[in-house]
Amino acid sequence: MWYSRRVLSWRLSNSMDVSFCLEALEEAFSRHGQPEIFNTDQGSQFTSFDFTSALKDRGIKISMDGKGRWMDNVFIERLWRSLKYECVYLNAFDNGLQARQNIGAWLVHYNQTRPHSTFNGQTPDEVYTQKIENQGHGPDIRKKAA
Repeated sequence: MWYSRRVLSWRLSNSMDVSFCLEALEEAFSRHGQPEIFNTDQGSQFTSFDFTSALKDRGIKISMDGKGRWMDNVFIERLWRSLKYECVYLNAFDNGLQARQNIGAWLVHYNQTRPHSTFNGQTPDEVYTQKIENQGHGPDIRKKAA
């Protein structure tokens, strides 16, 4: 969610298969509704027929960042940097389960308790909730794959 930087759904995988991305996408849609526009980079999972079809079949417009244009994707790049430096690099995970649990706990912290200077110290959850309450209905959402 760009406007709030809130992580709506996530998965961890040790493969480049698209299935884990589709699972995260389906979870985000079921919990938060579907956006009018979905923006992502040009990674192989996101340009695959299965992923683009999942969006097109719902009438969602697809926006893709320019190839090699990290600035187009700066919000998600910043999230990955924070996750790595504040969680992954500080822990020696023994296995995938431990990594999943620790990353999940960090993402809860990120959404619920980690203040963001962009939002005057508010958390992504606070910004997300305020937007929904101010609209009186579902959010005007633009989801970022995470």
